[in-house]
Amino acid sequence: MPRLFTGLELPHDVVGHLSGLRAGLSGASWIDAENYHITLRFAGDITDAQANDFADALADIRFESFDIAVSGLGSFGGNKPRSLWAGVKASPMLETLQKAHERAARAAGLPPEPRNFTPHVTLARLRNVSPFAAADYLARHGGFTCEPFTVSRFVLFSSRPNQGGGPYIVEEAYSAWDALFAEEEDVIAHPYGHLFPTTQSR
Repeated sequence: MPRLFTGLELPHDVVGHLSGLRAGLSGASWIDAENYHITLRFAGDITDAQANDFADALADIRFESFDIAVSGLGSFGGNKPRSLWAGVKASPMLETLQKAHERAARAAGLPPEPRNFTPHVTLARLRNVSPFAAADYLARHGGFTCEPFTVSRFVLFSSRPNQGGGPYIVEEAYSAWDALFAEEEDVIAHPYGHLFPTTQSR
């Protein structure tokens, strides 16, 4: 039973800038830089049949390349901070793509995502970090921003079943239609059929 989610990869220069934030907050468990990503739709631990249906529905999504920028920092958890993140500037095309992923998840029989979409890159998990310490860290890095980069594909990630966390594996990659025409792609969705074994009926 795979644990899956869709997301966007980050270019090396953005990863490098984000890596420079990995200090100065006691109690932070910093995410490994190679695991930085922007989640679009978390699917969770699902059956192989659902995984294949989800992958098939994602393959039907058509989108053009667009630019986004990582900018600003924040935390989730309010008075009990639980994670530190870098934000993403508002992007109508990113919102449209995420809604398409939500529709793909629903088509695969997954329940609707109850939370509003807040695009971000998780930088650290926080444990026993006071809201004052978190606020001080955010104030010291409040002007953080990166140069925009082009999103020309999204991917289907897998993580460790039942517990999540990295390392994340790219199971499938789905390119923007203009990127497909611009260069030959090495990975096209479902070139060899289903990734996950189909459960036989008993």
